[in-house]
Amino acid sequence: MNEISDFYTENAPFPHAASPIPLKRILERLDVLTAKKDYAQAAHFLEYWRSEARLAGDGRGEFTILNEEMGVYRKAENREKAMECAGQTLALIADIGNEGTISAGTAYVNAGTVYEFCGETRKALDCFRKAQEIYERELSAHDKRLASLYNNMALSLTAAGEYERAFAYYKLALEGMEEQRYGELERAITYLNMANAAEAAEGPEEAEEEISEYLGRAEALLMEKTLPKNGYYAFVCEKCLPTFSYYGWFQTAQDLKSAAESIYDKMIDEGETV
Repeated sequence: MNEISDFYTENAPFPHAASPIPLKRILERLDVLTAKKDYAQAAHFLEYWRSEARLAGDGRGEFTILNEEMGVYRKAENREKAMECAGQTLALIADIGNEGTISAGTAYVNAGTVYEFCGETRKALDCFRKAQEIYERELSAHDKRLASLYNNMALSLTAAGEYERAFAYYKLALEGMEEQRYGELERAITYLNMANAAEAAEGPEEAEEEISEYLGRAEALLMEKTLPKNGYYAFVCEKCLPTFSYYGWFQTAQDLKSAAESIYDKMIDEGETV
């Protein structure tokens, strides 16, 4: 499922376009490309449609495509292009009069994630705080987007050495996901982030017991048998396995890798999307 698909269903004050680009079809095709990890083709595909949106005067479409580009370039580890798209996206928020909407909040989250990925922690935190102001006003306390924001804020606070505040936001993230259907995956990611934060704050030896507890909780959540074994599950498995490997939980890492590969192979064979 595309992370920002709400952009094309939300009733936000985007400029009218005589011939808007076909966002639903574009995002479905993008899902196929990212499932194959063909980020070069995905980037080329998005660049083409962003140009089409601009020519059509479709600010709504251009805004959505830019947000997708940030994610693609981040996954491709192209920091320069990801930063470029982040800057363009933030400028477009004001240009199209989209301030204060949930879509703007999501754009701030996406840009903040890019900035953190590129080592610009203070810029990331600035974006996350702007998103927090919008999300806490517009979303319910248990909305998964708010929980995800808290998790991202905690990551940046950890990078900034503000460990006490980071753990406070991690706990908010966990609380926000408790009532979510299949929230086990997001909670697992948060527990692994907490393990890394504990190591950073206390050192590997002092935090050994705490780290082991967090890893155990994450493992149990990821192995929950009721979780749907779909593209998102595979994505989370891939995201989590390096942390397990880092702490020496090699069998868990291998199990997650095998699960992800099996799902991706099946999806590609059947022509499914994430």
